[in-house]
Amino acid sequence: MILKDFLPAPEVQAFVQLFRIVHLEFSEGEVIPIKAYPPRPEQCLAFYPYEKETVQYAESNKVVHQLPVVLYGQFTQVTNRKIGHRFLVFQIVFLPGALYQLTGIPSNELVNEYLDGSIFFGNQVNEVNEQLYEAKSYEAMIAIGNRFIQKQIAVSKKPILPIDWACAQLLNKTSQLTIDQIARQACYSTRQLERKFKERTGVNPKLFIRLIRFDYAFRQKNSQPSMDWLRIAVECDYHDYQHLVKDYKDFTQLTPNQFHLIEDKAPERKFGLNEGFYKKA
Repeated sequence: MILKDFLPAPEVQAFVQLFRIVHLEFSEGEVIPIKAYPPRPEQCLAFYPYEKETVQYAESNKVVHQLPVVLYGQFTQVTNRKIGHRFLVFQIVFLPGALYQLTGIPSNELVNEYLDGSIFFGNQVNEVNEQLYEAKSYEAMIAIGNRFIQKQIAVSKKPILPIDWACAQLLNKTSQLTIDQIARQACYSTRQLERKFKERTGVNPKLFIRLIRFDYAFRQKNSQPSMDWLRIAVECDYHDYQHLVKDYKDFTQLTPNQFHLIEDKAPERKFGLNEGFYKKA
């Protein structure tokens, strides 16, 4: 069983942040817990070559199911996901702005949407899904993903512009640039940056930064369960513990401890896996 991130081929890395494979298999009759999937700073194309998943929005109770290939935009809320006994998802996690470059579709139209991937990429995604089903190894799956994205790059709808560099800067934790500084270096006014950023990521820069910080805190706790919340707040650049609590309540409707009591029962935990930080290979 596996829950791991993989680097794409060099020629794909300008568009794809990573490939993620989650493969879990349960015995017949085994009760599989619901996965509370928190919002994270990413847009993703997900392939389900085996059993599909059922997704229920935590806030509205809307249900989506039986989609073999899914495109989901930037989420800002929890979705509860029910998986089958033979579960494998192959995710293509795009860099900020890359989905807009490839499809030409403004990302603000995709916020909190879990949609049929063939609407955007045609029947070829179903062919890729069949190839993933037949793949004999995870390495073969990575090769299939690389070939698919290379084909999309060849017919991409939008050019790479300075705004795409600006989007990537916010995702880069080592960057110390402020939003205003990024705007100036990209030759945009702050208002122009915000408008173009939302077009490419679905949300404004400040909300995107909050999602990045929240996701980092979530993964810190998963990878180091014994770490106390105050230390996590400090290491994840929160002003104090209460600001971390506010983000958890805004994005999950629960306190940090309440959400991680649910997270500790997630399906991958049965195999000793968690959504921490993974070495990319």
